[in-house]
This record gives sequence, C-alpha cells and structure tokens, in this order.
Amino acid sequence: YRFTVKVGAPPDAAAARAGTKLARGANFRCLVSGVPITPGYIKAEGMAGRMGARLLAIVAEGDQGRVYLAPTERHVTAASRARPEWKPEASVPERLTGGTCYAYGLTTFGDLFTPRQLAALNMFSDLIAEARDRVRQDAIAAGLPDDGQHFHAGGAGANAYADAVGVYLAFAVSKTSNRASTLCTFKLSVECPGDTFGRQALPMSWDFAEANTVAGPSGSFDSMVSNTVAGLLANGSTEGAFGHAYQADAAAQSIVHHPVISTDPPYYDNIGYADLSDFFYVWLRRSLRSVFPDLFATMMVPKAEELVATPYRHGTRAQAEAFFMDGMTLALERLARQAHPGFPVTIYYAFKQAERRDDRGVSSTGWETFLEAVIDAGFAITGTWPMRTELITNLKKKSSSLASSIVLVCRRRPDDAPLSTRRRLVDALRTELPPALVHLQRGNVAPVDLAQAAIGPGMAIYTRYARVLHTGGDRVTVREALALINRTLDEILAAQEGDFDADSRWALAWFEQHGFEAGEYGSAETLSKAKNTSVSGLAQAGILHAQAGRVRLLRPDELPEDWDPAKDERLTTWEAVHHLIRVKERSGEEAAARLLHRLAVVAGAARELCYRLYTVCERKQRAAEALDYNGLVKSWPELARLAVREAGTVQAALFDGEPRAAPPR
Repeated sequence: YRFTVKVGAPPDAAAARAGTKLARGANFRCLVSGVPITPGYIKAEGMAGRMGARLLAIVAEGDQGRVYLAPTERHVTAASRARPEWKPEASVPERLTGGTCYAYGLTTFGDLFTPRQLAALNMFSDLIAEARDRVRQDAIAAGLPDDGQHFHAGGAGANAYADAVGVYLAFAVSKTSNRASTLCTFKLSVECPGDTFGRQALPMSWDFAEANTVAGPSGSFDSMVSNTVAGLLANGSTEGAFGHAYQADAAAQSIVHHPVISTDPPYYDNIGYADLSDFFYVWLRRSLRSVFPDLFATMMVPKAEELVATPYRHGTRAQAEAFFMDGMTLALERLARQAHPGFPVTIYYAFKQAERRDDRGVSSTGWETFLEAVIDAGFAITGTWPMRTELITNLKKKSSSLASSIVLVCRRRPDDAPLSTRRRLVDALRTELPPALVHLQRGNVAPVDLAQAAIGPGMAIYTRYARVLHTGGDRVTVREALALINRTLDEILAAQEGDFDADSRWALAWFEQHGFEAGEYGSAETLSKAKNTSVSGLAQAGILHAQAGRVRLLRPDELPEDWDPAKDERLTTWEAVHHLIRVKERSGEEAAARLLHRLAVVAGAARELCYRLYTVCERKQRAAEALDYNGLVKSWPELARLAVREAGTVQAALFDGEPRAAPPR
C-alpha cells in the first residue's frame, strides 16, 4: 500500500465519512481489504513488536505558507538512518488516569520517540555539559571567582553560574521532547506539530508529526531556548533578589517558621503527576545529574508518597480515597500550624465541582474530599476566587470546563468557634449569599466560574462554626453544605428574573424548555399569560417567529442587522443580550461596545440575564449557546471601556444602573 499527497478535498470525502461505521467490537479497519479489526488484535500485534510507522508526507515552508509534498526514498532513508546511542528504558505507566499507550506496545519511554528524535535529544542533552564548560570559562574571564563550588553546594562563582545556565538549557531540551515524540499529532489550525501532552495523559496516537528539532519556528530546540529566555525576561529584573527551592514532603517539612503559604496541591484522582513526569525526568536526569546529584539520585520519579487517590496504585477506590484524605489532612494540619498569623493561606484548586448528580443534588468527590481535609485540618474558608490559569480552548470543547483555577482563601478557625444548626446555616446562606453573588457578578466573574466562586462565601458561613448539626445531632457534611450552597445559588439567580421585563421572562422560561427549537403555539400562549405578555406582542418585540401553529425564539444570527434600540418601542433585555452577541460575533468588540452604550438603560439586567442563560445551558448541555453567554460576560469590561472611549461619558449603568459624570480630560 502507499499514500499519495494531493491538494484539496478528495472527491469521495463524503462517501468515505459515511462509511466509517465499523462492526460491533471493532475500532479499526484494514486500509487494504476494508475488513474491521478488533482492538485486541491491534494491541497483541503492538505488544509483539510488529507495529511500525510509515512516512506519509513532508510539510515544508513555502513562499505563501505551508506546502505538502510526497516523501521520496531519500526522505524515508533519512528518517530511518539515525542510530541513537541511548534511549530511555524507564517503563511507561501500564495504567494511567486519562489514558496510556502501553497496551499498544509502547511500553518504555524510549518507545515514544523515533530514532531520529532520540538522536537529536541525545545530542542536545550531551551538549549541555560542553555548554556549561564554555559558560564557566566565559564567567571566569568576566571576573566571576573560580571558587570550585557548584550550584547544589551553595556556590556563587563561575561553576555555579555555569550550572545555572545548564539548568535553563536542560529546560529547553525537556520542552523539545514535548514537541518531538510519536504522540504529537498535527494541528491543522496552525499547520504545525502539537504537544505530547495535549492533556494530562499518554494516549495512543495513530498518526504523528515529527518536527525539525534543529531549526524552525515550531518544535525546534532553538525555538524552545527562545521560549525559555522569554519566560525569564517576562519576570523582570531580579538583580539583588535571592530565592531558595527545596524538595520536601509537605506532611513532614519544617523549612521556615511562620511562612506565607500559597500552594497548589494534588487534585484527588484527576492527574497522576508522578507517573507523567517520568517523560521529562529521563531527559532532565541525563542533562543535570551532575548538577543536582541528590535530586536525580533515582532512575525514575518516586511515586509511593504522591498524594493522589489512584485506585490502581492503592488497590481499591475506598483505599485510595482514605490514603488521599489521611495524607491531605496531615499535610494541611502542618501548614495550619506553621502559617503566618497575619496572612491567609491560599490554595489553588482546578477541579470541577459538578461531577455527579443524585437525589441529594450535584456533588464532586474531589471537592468533597479536599474540602473535608481543609476543614478537618482546622481551617475556615473565607473566600474562593477564580484565577485565569486554564486554556480557554477547553471552553470550546465543553461549556462546563473550568476557565480558571480556584483559589481557596483560608485562615485558622478559632478554637472557640460555636456550634450551629442546619436551619441557621440555611437562613445565613439566604441572607448573606445574595449580596455576595452580586459582588461576584459586578467583579465580572465569568458564568462558567460563578458556581465555583460562590462556594467561597457559602463555605465561609459553614466553616465559621466548629460543627453544623442536624436536629438529631448528626453533622451536616461538606457534601450537604455544597448542595445547600448550590441550591441557594439557583434560588438567587432565579430571583434575579424579577429585574427582567415580562417579554424576557417569557423568553427565558421558553428557552429553558425548548432552546431555539420550535414548540407548540398553544404552550407558548399559555406561558405568555403566566408572564403577563402575549405571543403577538413577543413577535412584535422581535424575539420570536410564529407560523403554522409553531413558535420558536430567533437565534442571534437571525436578528435584523439594522436594529436600532432607540427606535424600538418594545425594548427587551432578551433582545439586548442577543443583539450584542450578534454584533460582537459579526463585527467585533468595538461595534458591540457602540451598541452597549446605546443600551445603557438595560445593560445591567442584560448581564444578569447572561448569567441566568449560562446556568440554563449548562444544565441542559447546550455547549454552543453557553459559550456565547460566557464570552459576552467575559468581554463586558472591555466593551464598557470601549463604550466610554467612544461616547466620552462614563455610563455607570453598565455596572450598577447609576449614571455618573465623565472624568475631566
């Protein structure tokens, strides 16, 4: 069999896509015969060492972009001629959260690279020693003392300086390995190789892109050195500043007295960092074993002490959860005792809250277990704030993906904290959460992060007490408290509907049931009576289409482009939101900002409606619409800023409904 490279879509592309359904139990199809193949056969062939790779195409830089060429025999020979002196023999995890390629015969980390990739990474690793020697000589010539002390021993002379440069070069080699493995797929959107770690796993890749590691803008060692330097320069000047890094067990360390603590702990069973870090460790050890002999004393990363709840390491899920809970509580208790009394402890956590749903509400084992450990350690949670740390592309794949890490703000709970009852907790949530939620919305917390951020003021109430008890004396668990917080949050968002006009309240209720799909006219008319409006009036308002006994809401791209809110005799909050989405999508933020300025009278309610609509979309799993509403809220501060610049007047109604005079120029 052979492959041919051609430009454009194949004429039979539609037929090929239509014929991809395989027989029951088969995930593969023979390219030659078309016969379905079971995964078990493929895995057995891979484990027997009979799986190979075929060069499909050469992607080169052309005068007007990338060009795709069929490989010649010379290309094929060049790809297979490399003979690396060494390859990592450390084992790929046989079981791994998120997926592993082990079952297909890629059982060592050396198997994850082509011979040419291994030869390149070997070369760059070996050259680090030569580079350190050259840097040392240049440092002595520049006047640094030749004290013979290396970096790991506390040196500050020429040897230590050369070691430090070697560390950053090793980082560049490590980053190169992420773009130079057989698990790197080709990113069509930017026409370049992707990363090995597109997610925190080592899943099998059936076609891969091999970057030019010597030169080029994507995946080369040169580009990784540039990225490393850019990261250093972005930190600004550090002249005169000194820092120290130590490796220690969090449950047993005693590095300093009264430290200011900010930590990013393991995420329950979400990521097996120790297993994954072996991918980089094997290359860092080859480059830096002489620089940090203690850090790289072991052949692979130690794993037994890693605080993750992975059943495949601890036997059962219950044993894994007990290991995590006991270890996390012990570590946090130590941090609570050590923490500086004048500063809060901040804990970063990027674990999605909504994981499972039952008759007691939505809960997350990860969140429950982690929060239990925080509380049992003696902390009171005084806030939870989202911090932008995650790739926003996640939101395009699934609307419910977190855009942020969540920062838990904690302080020691007073020893004399009182007891409380469940009724008192519920009353406090209903009293204190509404203003806290308004504060979060005005702070422009994105809808995708609102439920997580709302945990802060809710858990601040729950953890101000030593215990919260049912009437029978049993403790109200963290899971129950989270369910109460989520329920109260839904009630508050529902109550905000009172700020909307009657037409928008009808549209929201209809959207929750039907989305943008059509429904029966009779049902629409019945709902309109309950919302004090009418279907004919809603059609006049320009938010729905009614025909042949069917009614449906108009999508943003169906709304009229010549709409003028000043001439709209029946202006609705619903229209404001969806015209803003339409204009922002078609004409950009500046055009949307001009429209927002003209909508100042309903702007505050429009943003509240976005939060409510996002909640509906998340519950109904309407990812595309959720992305629109989340994106509009995220853009709101920039739209408001552009509106002010355009109009020359500060419209505080964009935020709180009260106009203010413009500042002097």
